[in-house]
Amino acid sequence: MSGGEVAGILVAVFWAILVSFLAVALARLAQTLRATTKLVADVTDQAVPLLADASTAVRSAQTQIDRVDAIASDVQEVTSNASALSTTVASTFGGPLVKVAAFGYGVRRALGGRRDDVPANVPAKTPRRAVIVGRTVPAARRDKRNARGKKD
Repeated sequence: MSGGEVAGILVAVFWAILVSFLAVALARLAQTLRATTKLVADVTDQAVPLLADASTAVRSAQTQIDRVDAIASDVQEVTSNASALSTTVASTFGGPLVKVAAFGYGVRRALGGRRDDVPANVPAKTPRRAVIVGRTVPAARRDKRNARGKKD
C-alpha cells in the first residue's frame, strides 16, 4: 500500500466519523424541535382561555370603574350642595344668633348681679365659677388669692 492509499483511507474514516457526529447532532436537534413544538402548542392551549378570562376581568373592572366614577361624581355634587347650604345657613342665621346670644348674656349678667336687699356697690355672695381651659375654678378661691396679693 502506498502512502496515497493510506491517506485516502484515513480521510474516508475521518469523513465517516464527522458524518456520524453530524447525524447524531441533527437527530438531537430534531428531537429538541419536536419538544419545543409540543410545548408551544400546550402553552397556546392554556394561554387562550387565560387571555379570554383576563379580557372578561378587564371588562368587568372597567364597568366597576365607571360605576365608581358615577358615584364619586354624585358624592362631589352632594358635597358641593352641603357646602352651599352650610354657607347659606351660617350667613342667614349666624349674625342674628350671635347678637341674640350676646343680648341674652348681657341681660342675664345685668339681672343676676343685682338684688333688692343688697346695695348695688356690694358684690354678690353667691359663688361664681369661671371656666379656664376646661377646668372650673371657684370664685371664692380666686377672690382669696387676689385679697392676699393686695394685703402684701
